[in-house]
Amino acid sequence: MLIIHKKFVQVNWTCYAKIKAFSLLILAILSFNQSLFAQKVLVYSDHQPLEGMRTKFLNEVFFPAIERESNGRLKVESHWNGELAIAYEALGAVSDGTKVDMSTVVPEYTAKELPLHQIFKSFPVGPSGKDQVALFRKIYATIPQFATELDNNNIVKIFLGTGYPVGFFSREPLANIDGLEANKWRSASFWHLDYLKNLGAIPVRMHWGNEIYEALQESKLDGIMVNVDSGYNLKVYEHAPHLLVSQNLWLGHLYMVTINKKTWQELSTEDQQAIHRAAMYAYKSLGKVMDKSFKLQMKALEKEGTLIRYLKAEELEKIKTDSKYTEVQDNWVKEQAAQGNIQAAEVMEKVSELVNESVKK
Repeated sequence: MLIIHKKFVQVNWTCYAKIKAFSLLILAILSFNQSLFAQKVLVYSDHQPLEGMRTKFLNEVFFPAIERESNGRLKVESHWNGELAIAYEALGAVSDGTKVDMSTVVPEYTAKELPLHQIFKSFPVGPSGKDQVALFRKIYATIPQFATELDNNNIVKIFLGTGYPVGFFSREPLANIDGLEANKWRSASFWHLDYLKNLGAIPVRMHWGNEIYEALQESKLDGIMVNVDSGYNLKVYEHAPHLLVSQNLWLGHLYMVTINKKTWQELSTEDQQAIHRAAMYAYKSLGKVMDKSFKLQMKALEKEGTLIRYLKAEELEKIKTDSKYTEVQDNWVKEQAAQGNIQAAEVMEKVSELVNESVKK
């Protein structure tokens, strides 16, 4: 018969009570730490699919950097291809902040809300690659009106991305830019429509999509001035296989990654700094990615039978001169002043100085 001493039982019950109390204390500490360092999910919206240079860069470089730099406190939940907001609704969605915390905003689609941001696209020629990245960063660092304009729309800029340069896709061979004269050319930008007119072309407004493809097919359009990746995606090369292009064309098509102002203000200083560090990390490789992606895009177009000619430096200068872009800029500034936007002239002058400095390097 097994005899258990009463004192032994008392001692072990005492130990059990201590162990239980200690375990409960550890669980409480773990629970407190988990609530203290709960992960913040930032819902991101993009109007384009996850297959292009820009979207892949965000998904594979910038967003993972945010999670890494914040030690996992921040996580980006990405939604692509207009799932949460199409391009023209992006600014409103992130400004409202109800369903979207972050979004890529394209100034060209929001001319009324972001009038000063339209200035970027008013330059037909500018730097490319890392020099273009550096230029945009310098513009925002030295010209406060842009941040103010974003603030007025309840958003904060956290990363600046750009797209591919513009190209001239033509049905017939173009020996040079003079070949645009008296031909019908389409562009989406109001700046570029004026430049096409000054270059001798007949500017045409037309919705983006199959309408353009069919117009080229039926000779209702002679050509299209568009970023080269969009031309590739719409397969305009099937009916406009002749392309004049340069990496230094179309400086200003900006894709800003923005965050709702309230969401930003509610983040801790530590997490705000983590996002800034992530952006700095991403900027370091963005220029190289842009250069590499441009070469790959050109190879893809050549594979489809596109006949590509790269514009020489003197031809770019001719485009700048013949497009009369400074006159077009001056007219725009006057129109803005008439509408009460008295800062347009000052900002245009400052941006012009920075662009010219960057091009001369």
